[in-house]
Amino acid sequence: MEGVLNFSLSSSDMGDQTRTTKHLMAHHLLFIFTLFFFGIFSVNHACNQIDKKSLFSLPFNTSSPPLNWSSIDCCYWEGISCDQNHKVTRIWLPSRHLKGSISPFFGNLTHLIHLNLSHNSLSEALPTRFFSSLNQLKILDLSYNYLGGDISLMFSSSGSFTGWPTSIQMLDMSSNNFSGTMQSSFLQGAWNLIKLNVSNNSFTGPIPSSFCINSPFVRLLDFSHNDYSGQIPNGLGRCSKLKVFRAGFNSISGLLSHDIYSAIGLEEISLPFNNLSGSISNDILNLTKLTNLELSGNKLSGKLPVNIGKLSKLKHLLLHMNFLTGSLPPSLMNCTNLTKLNLWFNFFEGNISTFNFSSFRQLSILDLGKNSFTGSLPISLYSCKSLRAIRLARNQLKGQILPQVIQLKFLSFLSLGSNGLTNITGAIKNLMGCKNLSILILADNFWQEAMPADDRIIGLDGFENLRLLGLSHCQLTGQFPIWLTKLKKLQVLDLSHNRITGSIPSSLSTLPRLFLLELSNNLISGEFPKELCGLPALVLEQDRALIDHHNLELPLFLYLNGIYSQYNILTNMPPTISVGNNSLSGNIPVEIGHLQLLHILSLGHNNFSGEISDQISSLSSLERLDLSVNHLSGEIPTSLASLHFLSQFSIASNNLHGPIPLGTQLLSFGASAYEGNPGLCGPPLPNGCANIVSNNVDEDVQDDEDWLGMPWFPVSVVLGFFTGFWGVLGPLLFSYNWRVAYFQFLDNVKKRLYVTLGMCLTGLHRRL
Repeated sequence: MEGVLNFSLSSSDMGDQTRTTKHLMAHHLLFIFTLFFFGIFSVNHACNQIDKKSLFSLPFNTSSPPLNWSSIDCCYWEGISCDQNHKVTRIWLPSRHLKGSISPFFGNLTHLIHLNLSHNSLSEALPTRFFSSLNQLKILDLSYNYLGGDISLMFSSSGSFTGWPTSIQMLDMSSNNFSGTMQSSFLQGAWNLIKLNVSNNSFTGPIPSSFCINSPFVRLLDFSHNDYSGQIPNGLGRCSKLKVFRAGFNSISGLLSHDIYSAIGLEEISLPFNNLSGSISNDILNLTKLTNLELSGNKLSGKLPVNIGKLSKLKHLLLHMNFLTGSLPPSLMNCTNLTKLNLWFNFFEGNISTFNFSSFRQLSILDLGKNSFTGSLPISLYSCKSLRAIRLARNQLKGQILPQVIQLKFLSFLSLGSNGLTNITGAIKNLMGCKNLSILILADNFWQEAMPADDRIIGLDGFENLRLLGLSHCQLTGQFPIWLTKLKKLQVLDLSHNRITGSIPSSLSTLPRLFLLELSNNLISGEFPKELCGLPALVLEQDRALIDHHNLELPLFLYLNGIYSQYNILTNMPPTISVGNNSLSGNIPVEIGHLQLLHILSLGHNNFSGEISDQISSLSSLERLDLSVNHLSGEIPTSLASLHFLSQFSIASNNLHGPIPLGTQLLSFGASAYEGNPGLCGPPLPNGCANIVSNNVDEDVQDDEDWLGMPWFPVSVVLGFFTGFWGVLGPLLFSYNWRVAYFQFLDNVKKRLYVTLGMCLTGLHRRL
């Protein structure tokens, strides 16, 4: 009974259960109704369906990683935002690897305010009148894509021009393939424009002149890296809000417009590498807010304004590669905010040691190279504690590098070449204390001094970060300095055009990052050390990859193998071994084939002997190969034809013989690459190979004679073969419709027979 009592229910309990059930059902119905109500509400208030279809017209399926566009409501999609009315107002999808074109349906997004599709791979032209319906658009960023076409076609229809939406504030179309000419009405009605960037395209014609009329609030205009011509447009003085004006790397000519000096709010004028001429007007002193003045690479002449120091907010003064003259105005010392001063490649003059650099406490880059400055290295320069790069090369400076140079704790780049400096030993000892020094160029100084030979000149931490050392054209004497092998971060070593004697130390191979070795035009003797063929940075790609690839503070202008080149990254220089014009002897080591990353190999004008190593063909990246003026013998290896990147090649003035390999890239070089080898023949040389062929026939005949004892055996064998072929296979062939093919084959056999017969008779005649 206990079990029954436990499981039985009284009448009162049953009533309670009924009430409980009713309450539960009511709650369930309320929950279901709530879900249904909010479901209807959400459906009614999901993103606009027209907007949703327009979004699907984007090539969203090419995105990487894939876009999260799976929900029903597009307002919650990745990169999409909506307003209170669930209209799409913002699309933010930069750097998503989007590919394809922009659909005309995009114009249906009439509430769009912010559109950013930059740094993708979108291509083709924008739809005609694409933005005519986007009358609320404020920010448009299509930069760094592959979009193209004539810009005017985006807005024109039957010759009319609608212009940009009046709401547009920022327009960035830079780094695309847009072309055409911008008319003055390009921004007609864009009253609220603040920023315009159309740089790095292919626009032509003059720069539009109506910006400040149509867009009085504009602050940034960037037209750089196009094909603009004409002059700087008038009217910029009306841009009272303009802060940045850039139009560099075009073909703009004429004088600097005086109108631009009326835009007193300007902070940056950047017009490098155009065809501007004339002098820099004193009116530029009106631009007291100017922080960046870049007019390099033009044809400007005359002197700097005497009171240029009034531009006290200047941070960057970049006037290199012009025709400017005179001395540095003393007022320049008032520009105490300067961080970059570049006057390289002009005609400035005067005693540089009298100029007081001590006020330039923030100066990090100083380039006064390739001018006509005189005097000594300014002592005041050592008080510029922020200096990271100094170039005073190609002036007329004298004196020594003083111990105070170690005060420049951040100095990484120092170029003092082509001056009249003395005391190389003192220079090395003092500069060794600049712990961050990475690039050191002292070429064409220390005339005929002795190369420091004491291995102790470099301590354990001396030049610990040095990556490039240039000591060429000094006519330095003495033997190759062994202390150089302690510079474990050295990548480039140039000791060319000196009078260094002795042999190349094999310990150079212990430098793990060395990829450019220039030792040409010295008095070096001995053999080429085979250990040098194991330089890690020239052998293995993974070792070369360990070398840092950061930008240099200043570009390098180096003369390598007859070519001047500019390098902004050190590792962009061609991997090179150049030991030409020395007295090296012996064979070219077969291990040379290990240097598979080598681009330039110059061994010319030495005393190398033996044959050209077949292993050179393993240098598949080789662009220049010079083996001229040696004592090399033998034939040209046909494997050299596999060097498909060769642009310079010479084996002239050796003892080579035999035919130049036919049907190869080697024939693309002129006769001068082969002349001076009396035994060589064949194109491109004028002498043919007939005599050499006859000699080869004699050798073949002699071999046959030794084997069989009768020189006419090949003739009889061929005649017997021909007769048997005719007698047995001839009727069979004629029984089919193969007569044409048979006669063609027969003609070829006859031709080969006559050639072979003639060669054998020639050999027999020579023996008789």
